[in-house]
Amino acid sequence: MADEPPKDLPVATALPKRPESEAARGVVIDPAVIGVGAGVAVLGLAVLALLLWMVPSAAAREGVSACRGLHGYDIMDRQVVDGRVIQPDHGPMALCPNGKPCTVPLQAPDFVALDHDGKQVKLSDFRGKVVLLNFWASWCNVCKLEKPSLAGMAGDLQSDDFVVLTLASDRQWSDALVGLLHSLAEGAAPPRPDANGEVSLKSALSAYQQALPKGVPFQVFLDPPDDDGNIGAIAKSWGITAVPESALIDRKGVIRAYFVNKRDWESPVAQTCLRSVIDNKEI
Repeated sequence: MADEPPKDLPVATALPKRPESEAARGVVIDPAVIGVGAGVAVLGLAVLALLLWMVPSAAAREGVSACRGLHGYDIMDRQVVDGRVIQPDHGPMALCPNGKPCTVPLQAPDFVALDHDGKQVKLSDFRGKVVLLNFWASWCNVCKLEKPSLAGMAGDLQSDDFVVLTLASDRQWSDALVGLLHSLAEGAAPPRPDANGEVSLKSALSAYQQALPKGVPFQVFLDPPDDDGNIGAIAKSWGITAVPESALIDRKGVIRAYFVNKRDWESPVAQTCLRSVIDNKEI
């Protein structure tokens, strides 16, 4: 005979059953709630799209403001820059169609310069990169003051997307090398002059390599004058009558900003101006 359960154990209480009609009905969502939720979702997407649209626009405006704050100028007309009156025939005015005042963006004319090996190099060889083109000369004291910040900026920003090119309005490479020594290697042993009191290319190159064994973070090309003046032929063709001057050129070879006189290229405003063009892959 099987054991009978103790009679003092409590009897399990049955759970109340949900009415059959309610169980069959399931969860019901008010259509008004669906409409409100959909509206909120659409509004959220619209706000997100607006933010995504505004961010690059704001960045572009900031870049333009930075370039203007750096005293780059858009209207190539008579104006005062760093206390100097810039006449319409100065700087890139020579690039304007029919010699009339024009604005940037402006196509940069191609040119051919010489590298240290005497090889011809074109500006168009750098198409696809953002280029900061700097006109200078070894005899220019203001250029010497600008070179350290130019070198610092070039070292920080150099990449596959950006290059700094410098055109020296000098008649020979020895002068350009000595100019770089004076600008970037203060206190370095000067090159020895020959019996005629002139510095040979060999002597200048030896002093340059000793003082700057890693070279400089920008490319240097020679732009010798084609007359008795001291401004290089390429610089002269741009209408330049004094150095330093610089042009910021985009990937398509278009001048986006132009700067008369020296700049502090390591300053925050300069970095913002340059990066606004470098980071814009569409130009």
